[in-house]
Amino acid sequence: MEIDKIRVIVELMDKHNLSEFKVEADDMRLCLKRELNVNTVVQQPAQTAPLAGIQASAAADITDTVPSKKEEEKKSRTTIDSPIVGTFYTASSPDAEAFVKTGDRVEPDTVVGIVEAMKVMNEIKAEKSGIIKEILIENAQSVEYGTPIFVLE
Repeated sequence: MEIDKIRVIVELMDKHNLSEFKVEADDMRLCLKRELNVNTVVQQPAQTAPLAGIQASAAADITDTVPSKKEEEKKSRTTIDSPIVGTFYTASSPDAEAFVKTGDRVEPDTVVGIVEAMKVMNEIKAEKSGIIKEILIENAQSVEYGTPIFVLE
């Protein structure tokens, strides 16, 4: 692996306060460890052709694999997700009041919205207890399976 790529990785480790970084490929293993502001680089190439199959942009794209604080917060928060692909609606009709608003308390059987899929309206139940902290999807917006719609406290 080129030293410039390793420098980029070390700088990203410092920027994101990482103490260890590992990457393995068919013909290369790289492990970087950082302790007490000292950077240690350990590289153990396999006995096959050096770096075959490793793209030159791999080090530049390393930021995509390092989770940011926002991504870590998203993973740790409790959400109500879409159970199917379709169009999300906050109310049963355009002139009706929304099923839930920010600050509302929900129980597992509380209907929080509707997802329309193939002209069929499917009620979405909270399936969790909590208070609606944030509504992530707007009315009549398309959703995929597993798309977070609400954040619960």
